[in-house]
Amino acid sequence: MSDPLVLIEHLVKSYRRGDQVVEVLRDISLAIPAGDFTALMGPSGSGKSTLLNLIAGIDKPDRGVLRIAGLDIAGMGETDLARWRASNVGFIFQFYNLMPVLSAFENVELPLLLTPLSRRERRERVELTLEMVSLADRMDHTPNELSGGQQQRVAIARAIVTDPTIIVADEPTGDLDRNSASEILALLQQLNQQLGKTIIMVTHDAHAAAQARTMIHLEKGELLDGLPAVHA
Repeated sequence: MSDPLVLIEHLVKSYRRGDQVVEVLRDISLAIPAGDFTALMGPSGSGKSTLLNLIAGIDKPDRGVLRIAGLDIAGMGETDLARWRASNVGFIFQFYNLMPVLSAFENVELPLLLTPLSRRERRERVELTLEMVSLADRMDHTPNELSGGQQQRVAIARAIVTDPTIIVADEPTGDLDRNSASEILALLQQLNQQLGKTIIMVTHDAHAAAQARTMIHLEKGELLDGLPAVHA
């Protein structure tokens, strides 16, 4: 059996609030294989977004093992960690985080500006990615000219344009109506099943989580289980 893409052992994370230390994650251990579509579920304050941020290299644990593709990201310095994130992680947020003054094309191109690709190569990559999310005819539109579902598809295109190792999605359907949410979930499934992308998604929506292959439940900073998701 090959090693898991994400390996977490006895992970602990806490934050300081004034004089009080609040433990957010307590002794978390789990493994996520490459090519999985994992849903992290739990009530508000359960630690699921904190866990996602640790996997994405946005934050660091207090203690424990955190390896991505065999690499100890918990032990990296900030410069190396930022470089690793840029090459290996695609981010999808609930509220899209698009630059309002930039077109869809320019928003998707942003991560590529940190790469050695030529201008022509960047254009080809962006156009191909926007075509994949069915927005080739909207590439010159700014976010305020797009629907919520279209804006999220732009955000997904931005997340995948660098061909990342992992896609992390924090409540990607939380700001969408049911039809748009279904379209986004179908697109994430397509990225997972057809392109083999590893996706880790935080959600409070059981319908969204049911589209994943694996559900991981957190409660008060502790892992309850990690069971295969049941598709509707």
